[in-house]
Amino acid sequence: MADNLAQMANDPRSLHIGDPAPNFQARTTMGPMSLADFRGRWLVLFSHPADFTPVCTSEFIALAKASSRFEALQCALLAVSVDSLYSHLAWVRAIRDGFGVTINFPIVEDTSLIIGRAYGMVAEHAADAAAMRSTYFIDPAGFVRAMTCYPATVGRSVDEMLRVLAALQAVDGEDVVTPEGWKPGDAVLIPPDQDQAALLAEADDPTWFCRLRPQPAKG
Repeated sequence: MADNLAQMANDPRSLHIGDPAPNFQARTTMGPMSLADFRGRWLVLFSHPADFTPVCTSEFIALAKASSRFEALQCALLAVSVDSLYSHLAWVRAIRDGFGVTINFPIVEDTSLIIGRAYGMVAEHAADAAAMRSTYFIDPAGFVRAMTCYPATVGRSVDEMLRVLAALQAVDGEDVVTPEGWKPGDAVLIPPDQDQAALLAEADDPTWFCRLRPQPAKG
């Protein structure tokens, strides 16, 4: 897997939805970890440009405050940037002392850029090594299911991260898809029949290709 990570680091455009997430081992603010440690549960892996920056600080505070919402969806959080472990630790302490918030998820050290380049977190022609605001939704089997990428100047929405995660889990649970702006509890869409005989046998329905169905309540 290390060879795979190194190969992908040389081809930053090669990671796509549906690919296995490249494994890695690295130092983090909560001890040595590998991506494989999270197998069996959902994982949101996200990069940030640099420690001690205002947008990143706002994101980390919001994510720490929302950590129980991710836990409720059986999902772990894992951050990564090119800063050193000691920079991460100093920043975590500064956030606690300055804002009264404890960062309760690990932050990976990636000073070599091997993780950032393997995942495409670092722009190919970037003027510096700062990672973009990339987010990877990785399923329990270790596959990348969704990705988002923002410039350093635009902060992410924690609510949107949670919405995407919930939508991925909803479509995994049954044969449905989610409409625009879907949120947990909203109606889902029924995929249309792909068999001509079955389609023609159905009752006449002008909206056969876009039908909503209430999502069953859980519990």
